[in-house]
Amino acid sequence: MIHLYQNNGYNIVLDVNSGAVHVVDKAAYDVIRALEQQNEFHTSGTLRDPRTVSYLEEKFGDTYERGDIHDILEAAAELTEQGRLFTRDVYEDYIDEVKQRKTVVKALCLHIAHDCNLACKYCFAEEGEYHGRRALMSYEVGKKALDFLIANSGNRRNLEVDFFGGEPLMNWQVVKDLVAYGREQEKLQDKHFRFTLTTNGVLLNDEVQEFVNKEMDNVVLSLDGRKQVNDRMRPFRNGKGSYDLIVPKFQKLAESRNQEKYYIRGTFTRNNLDFSEDVLHFAELGFRQISIEPVVGEDTDTYAIRREDLPQIFEEYDRLAKIMVDREKNGKGFNFFHFMIDLEGGPCVSKRLSGCGSGTEYLAVTPWGDLYPCHQFVGQEEFLMGNVDEGITRPGIADEFRGCSVYSKENCKKCFARFYCSGGCMANSYKFHHTINDTYEVSCEMERKRVECAIMIKAALADE
Repeated sequence: MIHLYQNNGYNIVLDVNSGAVHVVDKAAYDVIRALEQQNEFHTSGTLRDPRTVSYLEEKFGDTYERGDIHDILEAAAELTEQGRLFTRDVYEDYIDEVKQRKTVVKALCLHIAHDCNLACKYCFAEEGEYHGRRALMSYEVGKKALDFLIANSGNRRNLEVDFFGGEPLMNWQVVKDLVAYGREQEKLQDKHFRFTLTTNGVLLNDEVQEFVNKEMDNVVLSLDGRKQVNDRMRPFRNGKGSYDLIVPKFQKLAESRNQEKYYIRGTFTRNNLDFSEDVLHFAELGFRQISIEPVVGEDTDTYAIRREDLPQIFEEYDRLAKIMVDREKNGKGFNFFHFMIDLEGGPCVSKRLSGCGSGTEYLAVTPWGDLYPCHQFVGQEEFLMGNVDEGITRPGIADEFRGCSVYSKENCKKCFARFYCSGGCMANSYKFHHTINDTYEVSCEMERKRVECAIMIKAALADE
């Protein structure tokens, strides 16, 4: 399977199954596209077959020189022999092995606070309550969660814990105490904890910053962009905007971390479909690690993105990609999470096929110790997997998530981006289709565009 597209003046051919990317001239682009339309799979033999040559000469004889067509075919045949063009999908042969693998828990999302000091209008956590009651995680429950992680991590040494909410800084002392406990256990259990924190910044101060810089491997800073955009969707409960209070704190923290190991993370909605301006606003504020995600909402939500918004969103991604190329060439570059792509390494095969590991390698823990597949399933009782006292009491849920892959979703099988998104978000699939083995097509359309832009940026910067 190959995917051909044109972006920012580049003719790009992506060999889906190998991940090889080829930037070609117009003649090669047209010839390869004709071959793809003729037959989804070719071998070097079929590419050198006289019937293939005759077919292309008849199709392009009035457009391109016969010698050029022959040269393109020979180059394509050589790439095919090298496993870089028209490659077969060999990963499907491993899917049963992936589904049956014994997985260990390597990461926890600790809901340290089911409470929040903001009232974000799109919050899936209902101002931190998660379909339930306001609560703060006790040290005792958090300690049991870390013990559960250690006990279920097998031989894996590096473990990840994200302090999440609501707003984690509303339970700051317990965060500090749990980090201290984790550091003690590292020595006793031969483990290493990678702690992260997601915060809205309201309670961020010098003491918190000092601790975060010492102990947190990564920090996610929640802000939506321009002042009017942020304050419309992320107000305090009294309706007052949060931008003016938070931005200076985030700028100070980002600088104190040398513009590394953090993300300024926003959400764009139907109210700011010109979200590239918010990304650039972040860049002008001095942030170098930037992420702005599309909101996921019901069709009845006025801020929810709809299918008819996609053309404008695609234009925004294209515009942003071009600007990022120019800025990088001028020494003013920044990282945009959705355009970060590794064309040479990237995730292991199991990650490419099955995604984030929710429900198997990654679990969420509520303030009272219940276990769910991820933070977006918290409060949905059908996904309650167990608790930190008894462990996993419903292993069938883990089995269901383990069986979810790009081959269990019909839409993924024919999608060129499947090995980059790994089938997309299972929580979004369940939200819209009541099964984790489907896709949220609006999100898929945006992911395909982001992959195309990310590859174009690589091509443009390699062209220097």
